[in-house]
Amino acid sequence: MAFHVEGLVAIVVFYLAILAVGIWAAWKTKNTGNEGDRSEAIIVGGRDIGLLVGGFTMTATWVGGGYINGTAEAVYVPGYGLAWAQAPIGYSLSLVLGGLFFAKPMRSKGYVTMLDPFQQLYGKRMGGLLFIPALMGEMFWAAAIFSALGATISVIIDINVNISVIISALIATMYTLVGGLYSVAYTDVVQLFCIFLGLWISVPFAMSHPAVTDIGLTAVHQVHQAPWLGSVNSLDIYTWLDNFLLLTLGGIPWQAYFQRVLSSSSATYAQVLSFLAAFGCLVMALPAVLIGAIGASTAWNETEYGVPDPMTKKEADMILPIVLQYLCPVYISFFGLGAVSAAVMSSADSSILSASSMFARNIYQLSFRQNASDREIVWVMRITVFLFGASATAMALLASSVYGLWYLSSDLVYIIIFPQLLCVLFIKGTNTYGAIAGYLFGLVLRITGGEPYLYLQPLIYYPGCYPDENNIYIQRFPFKTLAMLTSFFTNIIVSYLAKYLFESGTLPPKLDFLDAVVARYSREHMDKATLVKSDNIVLNELAPVNPRHSLTLSSTFTNKEAFNYVDSSPELSNAEDN
Repeated sequence: MAFHVEGLVAIVVFYLAILAVGIWAAWKTKNTGNEGDRSEAIIVGGRDIGLLVGGFTMTATWVGGGYINGTAEAVYVPGYGLAWAQAPIGYSLSLVLGGLFFAKPMRSKGYVTMLDPFQQLYGKRMGGLLFIPALMGEMFWAAAIFSALGATISVIIDINVNISVIISALIATMYTLVGGLYSVAYTDVVQLFCIFLGLWISVPFAMSHPAVTDIGLTAVHQVHQAPWLGSVNSLDIYTWLDNFLLLTLGGIPWQAYFQRVLSSSSATYAQVLSFLAAFGCLVMALPAVLIGAIGASTAWNETEYGVPDPMTKKEADMILPIVLQYLCPVYISFFGLGAVSAAVMSSADSSILSASSMFARNIYQLSFRQNASDREIVWVMRITVFLFGASATAMALLASSVYGLWYLSSDLVYIIIFPQLLCVLFIKGTNTYGAIAGYLFGLVLRITGGEPYLYLQPLIYYPGCYPDENNIYIQRFPFKTLAMLTSFFTNIIVSYLAKYLFESGTLPPKLDFLDAVVARYSREHMDKATLVKSDNIVLNELAPVNPRHSLTLSSTFTNKEAFNYVDSSPELSNAEDN
C-alpha cells in the first residue's frame, strides 16, 4: 500500500481544526466564573452548557469510534446482522431512561461528579471502592478506541500505527488538559459534524459502486453472504437480552454521561439534553448501518480488495474504513477517514476527563485533602489528565486484549455501579454494609462467569453453556443480569439486616465500625427520603444550582438552595432535637 500524502494532509487539517476549537474553548473557560471555582468550571463547565452545545456533547458521549465501527461491523458479520447491532437502540434507551429517572435528582442536588452521592451516603471508603470499576471502564474504553483508530488509519494511509495513535492521543489530551469540559464540549460539536458529514457523503458513492448489489435485495436474500438484517435464534435469545440490558441499563452509570447532566444549566435542561442525545444516537447510527449493509452486499473479488473477503481475512472489525477505501473515490475516502478519526477523539477526550475529574474530586480532595485549595485541585486534574491519557495510549499500543478488558470493565459498571446508584437515589435505608456486600457479591458472580475475550474460563457453568473453538466456555444464560440483580437485592437485605441488628441491640454499637447505622450523622444524612422526595426536586430549575463549598465531607455535597425547605420541617426539627 502506497503512502498517501493527500490522506495525511486531510487528517492534519481535521486535527488542527479540532485543536484550534479546543484551545479557543480553553480560553473561554479562563474568562468564565470566579477564580475560586476554577476546578468546578473544568469539571462541569460552570453549569451553563446550553441546549445546542449540550445536545452535541451528550450525543458524542456515545457516538465515537467504537460506536460507529462496531455498528458497521455487527451489520456486516454473517449470521449476526442488524438484529445484533444493539448499540444504537440500547444506548438511545439508556439516555431516555437516564433523562426520565436519573438526570433530575442528580442535577437538582448540585453534585459535581457521579460518585458524590455515594460518598455523601456511604462514606469515602465506599466512594473509593466504586471509583475502581468507574475508572477501569473509562480507561479501557479510551484505550480500546485509540487502538481502533491506529488500525483504521493504517487501512487507508500506510503510516506507522503507533505514530498515528500517539499523535491522536496527544491532541485529545492537550485540549482536555487546558480547557476541561468546555474544550471537550465545543470540540464535540466539530467532531460530531465531521462524523455526520463525512459518513453521509461517503454512503452514496459506496452504494453506487458496480460491485455492490442493491442492499434492499441483500437484506432478505442471500447473495454474497447471509442477509444483513440478521436474526436471533431461540438458543441465543437470552444472550441477546443479557447484552441488551447491559447496554441499556449499564449505559447510565458513567461519569462521561453525568458530567454532561451536571454541567447543564438546570435540571430540566439535563432531561431535555438526554432526550436530544437519544435521538442523536439513532440518527448518527444510520450511515454506519448503511455502510455495514454495503459491505455485506459487495462482491469483493470485483474490487481492488480482491479475495478472500474481509470476513475470511478476519478484518470484519475494519469494514467501515475498508468500504471507504475500496468503494469510494480517493478524496471521499480521505474525508471519511477524517470523520472516523474525529469520532475516536470525541469519545477518548470524554473518558480521560471523566477519570481525572473523579480522581481529583472524590479521591484526592474528599478522601485525602479536604482543605486543598481550588488551585491545587486544578493542578491535580491537569496531572491526572496527562497520566490517564498516557496510560490509555500505552494500553492501546501494548495490550493485546484491550477490548476484552473493556468488555469486562463495562460489565462491572453494569453489575456493581448501576444497582448501587439505584439504591443511593431511590431506596430508603440502605447503608455502607449493604453497599459493600452488594459490591462483593456482584464482583464474584461476574468473574466466576468467565470472559472469552480474556480467555478466562468460568468457575460457574450456567445452563446452556458451550465451549468455543479455544475450548473456553460461553454462557448462554443471562448471568450478567443475574449478578446485577443479586448485587441490588444483597445491598437492600444486608442494609436492613444491619440496621435491625444494631437498632434492636442484638449487636453492640461499638461493632458499627463503619459508623453506618449507630452514628448520628448516618441518621441525618443516610435517609434516602430527604434525597429523592418529589418536592425536593422541584426547584427553580432555570437558575444555576451551585453546590456549597465547605471543608467538611458531608456539607461539601449539600446544595443549600435545594434543602432550604427542610429547615422548617417537623421531621428534621425532631431529628435535631434528638
